[in-house]
Amino acid sequence: MSELNFVTVGDGTRIAYRLDGDAGQPVLVLSNSIATTLHMWDGQIGELSRHFRVLRYDFRGHGGSSVPVGAYSLDRLGRDVIELIDALGLGQVHFLGLSLGGFVGQWLGIHAPERVDRLILSNTSSHLSPASYFDERIAVVRQAPDMSETAEVFLNNWFPAGMVAANEPVIEKFRAMLLEIDRLGLAGLFAAVRDADLRRTVALINRPTLVIAGQHDTVTAASHSELIAAAVPGAKLVVLPAVHLSNVEYPTEFMQAVLDFLH
Repeated sequence: MSELNFVTVGDGTRIAYRLDGDAGQPVLVLSNSIATTLHMWDGQIGELSRHFRVLRYDFRGHGGSSVPVGAYSLDRLGRDVIELIDALGLGQVHFLGLSLGGFVGQWLGIHAPERVDRLILSNTSSHLSPASYFDERIAVVRQAPDMSETAEVFLNNWFPAGMVAANEPVIEKFRAMLLEIDRLGLAGLFAAVRDADLRRTVALINRPTLVIAGQHDTVTAASHSELIAAAVPGAKLVVLPAVHLSNVEYPTEFMQAVLDFLH
């Protein structure tokens, strides 16, 4: 696998990324959940890089990317992707986003459809409310001494209770990832989710779209995926018996759905 590389975008923020797979293959961009790094996709890279040149990146405020002060916006997160693929000389790409990455995928499908070939929106929503919930989370993470309490909240929202209670190796991996997340970066991304509302504009997406839902998802409910799939013309919906990180909980079924759609 390639090492971490960096691109500086228009506002001076440094975005970390890595590429896997042969240069001659179609490009697939992967976009993570909030509070994770590009390593959220580690379990998929071996298989995906056989078929695609896989581009992963860390959101501003997370992982190897720099941490600008203040609230972030979905518009800025979308432009980070455009500037990244521009810097790498890439034209049209496939895009797979999960959770916050799915918000970014919707933004790209609406605002930069010419850059998207096929679009996969996994475990995501067009709008999450109430704003007061995100304001509260922002206050909590800013005031907390570390990420330990917030990490447990995320783990319990992302995985079945039995997996968390058993402290399976994958839980430990994601706990370690969460504990390394910058709290100010997390607050910035919480603000982007709080302010995002694509419920009306999502119908403008005209790219071939697959929506993947988690049947037991309490973060981005399956009903939210159903609304997206109903709004996007011709979109296909796949429901997995997962909670939130369906690529981790049901990797085989997730990969099958992705490859079937992209081929």
